[in-house]
Amino acid sequence: MAIRKAVKGTAVVASGGLVAFYGLTQLTEYRKKQARLSHVEAVEQVNMAFQDELPSRQAQLTALRNTQEFDVLVVGGGATGSGCALDAVTRNLKTALVERDDFSSGTSSRSTKLIHGGVRYLQKALVKLDYEQYMMVKEALHERSNLLNIAPHLTALLPIMLPIYKWWQLPYYWAGIKIYDLVAGAQCLKSSYILTKTKALELFPMLKRDKLVGAIVYYDGQHNDARMNLAIALTAARYGAAIANYTEVVHLLKRVDPQMGKEIVCGARCRDVITGQEFDVRAKCVINATGPFTDALRKMDDQKNPNICQPSAGVHIVIPGYYSPDNMGLLDPATSDGRVIFFLPWEKMTIAGTTDTPTEITPHPIPMEEDINFILTEVRNYLSPDVEVRRGDVLAAWSGIRPLVTNPNSKDTQSICRNHIVHISDSGLVTIAGGKWTTYRSMAEDTLDAAVKAHNLSAGPSKTVGLMLEGAKDWTPTMYIRLVQDYGLEVEVAQHLASSYGGRAYEVAKMAHVTGKRWPIVGKRLVSEFPYIESEVQYAIKEYACTAIDVIARRTRLGFLNVQAAEEALPRIVDIMGKQLTWSEQRKREELSAAKQFLYYEMGYKARSEQLTDTSEITLTPAEVGRYMKRFHKFDKENKGFITTVDVQRVLESINVYIDADTLHEILNEVDLNKNGQVEFNEFLQLMSAVKKGQVSANRLAILMKTAEQSLDQINPLEQREPVDQRKPVSVDRSGGGV
Repeated sequence: MAIRKAVKGTAVVASGGLVAFYGLTQLTEYRKKQARLSHVEAVEQVNMAFQDELPSRQAQLTALRNTQEFDVLVVGGGATGSGCALDAVTRNLKTALVERDDFSSGTSSRSTKLIHGGVRYLQKALVKLDYEQYMMVKEALHERSNLLNIAPHLTALLPIMLPIYKWWQLPYYWAGIKIYDLVAGAQCLKSSYILTKTKALELFPMLKRDKLVGAIVYYDGQHNDARMNLAIALTAARYGAAIANYTEVVHLLKRVDPQMGKEIVCGARCRDVITGQEFDVRAKCVINATGPFTDALRKMDDQKNPNICQPSAGVHIVIPGYYSPDNMGLLDPATSDGRVIFFLPWEKMTIAGTTDTPTEITPHPIPMEEDINFILTEVRNYLSPDVEVRRGDVLAAWSGIRPLVTNPNSKDTQSICRNHIVHISDSGLVTIAGGKWTTYRSMAEDTLDAAVKAHNLSAGPSKTVGLMLEGAKDWTPTMYIRLVQDYGLEVEVAQHLASSYGGRAYEVAKMAHVTGKRWPIVGKRLVSEFPYIESEVQYAIKEYACTAIDVIARRTRLGFLNVQAAEEALPRIVDIMGKQLTWSEQRKREELSAAKQFLYYEMGYKARSEQLTDTSEITLTPAEVGRYMKRFHKFDKENKGFITTVDVQRVLESINVYIDADTLHEILNEVDLNKNGQVEFNEFLQLMSAVKKGQVSANRLAILMKTAEQSLDQINPLEQREPVDQRKPVSVDRSGGGV
């Protein structure tokens, strides 16, 4: 078997060499084109006003209502739709964009966070001698380089390790990765290299040692996808595009073309989702860039249109950052069922994913428990046995729907190519479908090229190669130091602001309130363990945030990083937004409820909490039950059978520990399954059983009660007690887990 695989690998490498040779024959013309573009600053090509102050959402809606006719109306505010708007407006076309939810609310905020050419697709291209996939990888590698250049604050190089456990795989994968570098050509980020077993374990100590032969490291890019999407949309707005989120298309407008004698799409009837007001937006050309909802808009145009998208669900999970090195990702190219799993550091946490399964189209995809467990199982397979990856360590989980272009000859979504298609219907509706995040710009360019030709629009070629995005202009790698020095921000907060807002970080810092402390001088955090500060909520409104969900999911990434922390931050976020947007008390309650529902279903809080609530079987030994009963009764002095915040506060005060009532309520509420304001003994046993099985980790109540018991026993050493843990007591603050 090994010999057969080696022979096959050699054949693939040989065929890959042929494909690479063809690529080299194209390289001269390719480099000439890139050289020409690199010598001309994109911003100098765009001869139009740049607005330093963003128009308000209301001003944008007014522009949509009052403009007699736009050249282009883009429907969809994801990466592709925003890219189309930016491409159009920088060609001096009068441009509008509407999005029925928030910018990047769908697939574009739920990616693997990679900017990549696609090692997986290159492998398929080589194995099947598929020229189309090869050219897709080549295009993506060019776009990868461009995206790293035009948004340096939101992007970074990321080395990714492929661990090798069989000797024959080493030359096979090495050859494949070297071809990946070769296809990138002059735009190769850094050259890939081979690591010995010892060096691989030094760089990635969590890796499974047994049978490890070595590793190969290659480079791709990484970004903050939701903020990147927002940066594209805001850049379009600054160049004059009228863009509005929470504005849905009710139906398409049509007129009869007297020359052709048929109906032509000439705009859309839109509705402001927030106020319910409807209005018409007329345009010479309408572009359908709605991702998974592509077919819904196509059927608005003509009910007879067949579906061209086949949706695929990709689930990702977030676990604590200590599971991966700070600056090294990991790729498992051959999981148990053939899917690829990435294991990547991101925002000081670790992302693992993704799955690839057929799904139904929904605006609110929910991560399923079976997908979460699949990812956890695969992660355990390549991490060291002494690194226990527990279900309870999953801090958040999400599902994104990939809008794959249907291939009628394929049997499953794994074999569907991510190539994009541009289609123009008989009525003139321009549809862009398929593709992937990295190639959003070239997809937009192809779409506008087709739209300009089909609708005889007066426009030149695309000018978006090298066009700097929102925040990139004044960003430098060391600008966070000035934020610390000039405003008195914490270093971690300053670094976060610089990497999220780029040169616009100074505006956020100016809004920050004085803390009243010696340090930091300004910048009160929304939650203690994340660098998001209150002034970001105010600035989010300038960036068209309309709901609390917009803030926790897309203006900041708190909801994607830790659902519990996001829930804790919500009341303050709602208060700030309510004051800025003059919300009523009723509206505040509705916002709070909607955001909690979002966290519960779409960010994995439900699947996480069920690890405790669905644990009906208590798998504790009699000795363990006795030990936990003793611990429980140290708080339940009156033998009521339950404990309340008053009981916990009394015990804590006896050992000189003071926690405010609101925090105590939150701690007990995590375990209070029937939500009656108290924790019964059976609920406590369920908690401890779930902790034992790894379904719950670092629960605050469990740690608090154990720490308090040990302190009490040290005060009264005559009591029989559980042996005292010689480590320092763990703080009740979240340490990376929880129910």
